[in-house]
Amino acid sequence: MAKKKEYVVDSSIVTKWFLVEADSELATGLRNDFATGRVGLTVPTLLFYEVMNALRFSGLYNETNLTIAARSLSKYRFGIWRPRGKLLELCGALSVRHDLTVYDSTYVALAQRIHTKVITEDKEILVKFPGYTISLNRYVPDTA
Repeated sequence: MAKKKEYVVDSSIVTKWFLVEADSELATGLRNDFATGRVGLTVPTLLFYEVMNALRFSGLYNETNLTIAARSLSKYRFGIWRPRGKLLELCGALSVRHDLTVYDSTYVALAQRIHTKVITEDKEILVKFPGYTISLNRYVPDTA
């Protein structure tokens, strides 16, 4: 049996699971592929804070809705990495070398570490790391 494809996703993608935005339908398709086991998704712990913050400041989520979103987000079976040691060192190095926030470099560092790509809609990450990223509209699930 072939190993399923694994990706890193950032908050620009996962936030679309909770908000109607451009390409939300594509993000929902990725989420469905993930939920049904067709694809694996790995994230740094940072993702949870970034998604919750985006929802909080969207103007659409009150305290009750944020609680529900937090519970939903917590149920997904992401591979979760805590940035520390060599991964955290790589985050810092990528941040300095590519003039990128440490937050954003965390996703790329994780993708490098596990030998995959980041699915993102963050234009700066897409431009600075074309070898380690794909945009959401370029994601194609394995059909094997």
